[in-house]
Amino acid sequence: MKVLEAPFVQGFMRMADDGWQQGWHERNGGNLSYRIHTEEIESVKEALCTDGEWRPIGTAVPELAGEYFLVTGSGKFFRNVLRDPEDSICILKVDETGEQYQIQWGLIHGGRPTSELPSHLMNHAVKKELTNGAYRVIYHAHTTNVIALTFVLPLSDEVFTRQLWEMATECPVVFPDGVGVVPWMVPGGRDIAVATSELMKKYDVAIWAHHGIFCAGPDFDITFGLAHTVEKSAEILGKTLSIRQDKLQTITPEDFRALAKDFKVTLPERFLYETK
Repeated sequence: MKVLEAPFVQGFMRMADDGWQQGWHERNGGNLSYRIHTEEIESVKEALCTDGEWRPIGTAVPELAGEYFLVTGSGKFFRNVLRDPEDSICILKVDETGEQYQIQWGLIHGGRPTSELPSHLMNHAVKKELTNGAYRVIYHAHTTNVIALTFVLPLSDEVFTRQLWEMATECPVVFPDGVGVVPWMVPGGRDIAVATSELMKKYDVAIWAHHGIFCAGPDFDITFGLAHTVEKSAEILGKTLSIRQDKLQTITPEDFRALAKDFKVTLPERFLYETK
């Protein structure tokens, strides 16, 4: 099968374009990666090139040794993923030590995978272990309203989770574990990768202060839907705060407990504090 005809590649490209259409990927902003199933990589194996240079990842992920990933390219624009995928994305393989990668398809005019590759792979490793291999997508987007909130809300998991939950009834159902917050850090390095991977042990969403959102999920639809839900909630909160600083009414802790019971989700009690 040709790489661009493979369903997993089609799904990847659609998600990248969905994010572009939302306005979350100005210029070369944001990145997306997918851990490829064995049967999927076998379906395109004949189109792969295995004699390319092995390059350092910038961290060690022995849990991902021998795995294949579909990844957006560094400096590439999401708006071009559908138009020119072979120049915008790539399939790479992690070596047997988990310390190097080799591009086997894509980025035909040169280039490297996303500069956030260490963050992506470290978090793939965390989610692979925690979900017994079920989670396969990592997505970073410059979600406008989430970024805006990081300038006006305390950078606290408890505050962000509760505020986002209150803005839309579906939120505690879509992300019942809450969200984590990473204070501003230089992007692309190991430090932000480590900080995010610690949060990903508890959450599926990490908010990078003044930068964007970082999400994990089992497939493209669920992961994009998670980011979309968080961003929409942030938009509602921003509009609410622009009208008045205090809410006249909201969803209460008891309301959340009733919601959790009916929808059969578990909400951590630390997010159900009483507010003044």
